[in-house]
Amino acid sequence: RIPLTGREISASAFDLLYIEMVHYVIRTSDHPEEVHYKLDCIGFRVGQRLVERYSRDKPRFGEPLEFIKFICKEFWQEIFKKQIDHLKTNRKGVFVLQDNRFSWIQNLSGGTRTATNEETMNYLMFACGLIRGALANLNIPASVTAEILSLPACSFSIKCKGPLFETPVTQPTK
Repeated sequence: RIPLTGREISASAFDLLYIEMVHYVIRTSDHPEEVHYKLDCIGFRVGQRLVERYSRDKPRFGEPLEFIKFICKEFWQEIFKKQIDHLKTNRKGVFVLQDNRFSWIQNLSGGTRTATNEETMNYLMFACGLIRGALANLNIPASVTAEILSLPACSFSIKCKGPLFETPVTQPTK
């Protein structure tokens, strides 16, 4: 069950709603790029709203890494009931979040047929938008891409933009 401020919804009911949303967007779109764009936009709006709810009682974040740690630990915990499995960074505004058992694509493997990479990417685009929207609402503009590792494992690459993530340029001394 997924808690929702005192109320709970069934995780299986959410899974069915999520699958139907993705299928609806696929049916009403003309191109795969349009599907990815629409799912990313929906995820963006949901991410903005969720991070507002989950960070409401938190102190302001100072360092850039604190924003990402919040996404990996608390935000991910609220949505997926687990923390992200692995976080890597190059300390220049690029972060890679790895989830070894991403629940939204867990049922796409096994059985009689395994989903193709393109089908799986449709399910990951909403999550990319979710992360991007959450960061945008925390005042961190970013681009987010997903990569399928081995179902149900995936990773999300976050490239943050803005003054917090720019390397200061030092002037040569005379």
